[in-house]
Amino acid sequence: MTVLPALLTIFKPPGEPEEVGYRIFAPVDRFLERHRIAVVGGTALVAIAGLPLLTHLHFDFNPVNLRSTKVESVATFLDLRNDPTVAVNAINVLVPNLKDAETTAERLKKIPEVDQVSTVASLIPTDQAPKLAMIRGLARQLQQPLSAEDGARAPSDAQNVAALEGTADMLARLAASASGSGADAANRLTASLTKLAQADKAKRDAVETAFIVPLRVALGELRDYLQAAPVSINNLPESVLRQWVSSDGRMRVQAIPKGDPNDNDTMQHFGRAVQAQFPEAIGTPISLLESGRTIVNAFIMAGIFALVSIAILLWIVLKRFGDVLLTLIPLLVAGVITLEACVLIGMPLNYANIIALPLLLGVGVAFKIYYIMAWRAGQTDLLQSSLTRAVIWSALTTATAFGSLWLSSHPGTSSMGKLLALSLVTTMFAAVLFQPALMGKPRTVAAAQPVKEPEQVKVSEPAEV
Repeated sequence: MTVLPALLTIFKPPGEPEEVGYRIFAPVDRFLERHRIAVVGGTALVAIAGLPLLTHLHFDFNPVNLRSTKVESVATFLDLRNDPTVAVNAINVLVPNLKDAETTAERLKKIPEVDQVSTVASLIPTDQAPKLAMIRGLARQLQQPLSAEDGARAPSDAQNVAALEGTADMLARLAASASGSGADAANRLTASLTKLAQADKAKRDAVETAFIVPLRVALGELRDYLQAAPVSINNLPESVLRQWVSSDGRMRVQAIPKGDPNDNDTMQHFGRAVQAQFPEAIGTPISLLESGRTIVNAFIMAGIFALVSIAILLWIVLKRFGDVLLTLIPLLVAGVITLEACVLIGMPLNYANIIALPLLLGVGVAFKIYYIMAWRAGQTDLLQSSLTRAVIWSALTTATAFGSLWLSSHPGTSSMGKLLALSLVTTMFAAVLFQPALMGKPRTVAAAQPVKEPEQVKVSEPAEV
């Protein structure tokens, strides 16, 4: 508004040698003029016929779908989400005591969408007495072999070589009288043991570190397992107990969904089913559902406020209610067709691309008001005018800038560019083709500028002598 006019004044660029409109659109202008009712009615019919599609328009409330599955962190999270023990998509209900936890667990198990229910009592093994008796019997049988190594001295390298050679010799004799895969494996092991016995001490020390040290750790864990004792809520580890019982004694009841945990419909049905019986329940599915509902309601309110504000501004500028409707109706038609096209191409709304809807209102009303002002001024043949050329290239420039986001490897950014480009194309067609037909002929056609004739020199008669 300031710099550009100043630059034009300074540099004084030459004007266009001829009209910069599109004369090729003259047949379209004539068609819209002759078949105005058919064009308006056909467009309205298409938009109204597609309204049932909007019932299939859904909001993808899962923010993970906005990330690329090729990213290692996302791929790992998706793998972990399939593990029911991780319980990423679990729903939790907090109850006052263990008795209420058991009652709540029974109610949750009756919900068809629930697959598994856990409480702190789920950590306590059942039938502990016979299991502990079996463990004690196994401990008596393994006590001597497991404890024999504790007091023994480490063998010398010569003893290790002798043990390797003796084992290799025994395996070779056994394999010689047998055949099959077992004999083949024994021969391979014999060769490896012989090669290790003939190697230097450093090589044998490295093999001991690789094989014997982990074996000792495993045997130590086995000795600990054989010392099992009765388990109750009172002797659970503090770190485990605090995941299920709060400091004031309240207990958590956990429910895991049935079906694919990566499916949005599964999470949605699961969250709604549990929330219907336990409104106080919390968890990832409920959090995502409520946040998605909040975002959608917020954008609906934003759209209403935007339309009301735009209508007020148009009324201030145009001062005619009919002209305000002629500006808003193409905008609403473009918005409806954009959403219907989203359903047809299978593109859901999400946290990223929903931002395109307010931008559609702002950019779209700009195109419409250009045409309404030209129409009020009495301009005809709008498609052939320089205005249409300006609107088309302005829309293409904006669609290219926003549409370049479509090429992003980030799914959320890509969907935002895709919806922005789609909305700009629909609003451009609504302005260029639908609005001129909707407006019809101007109330007062501007008079053509008369061609200025060259001035004629009047020759006076000679004076009389």
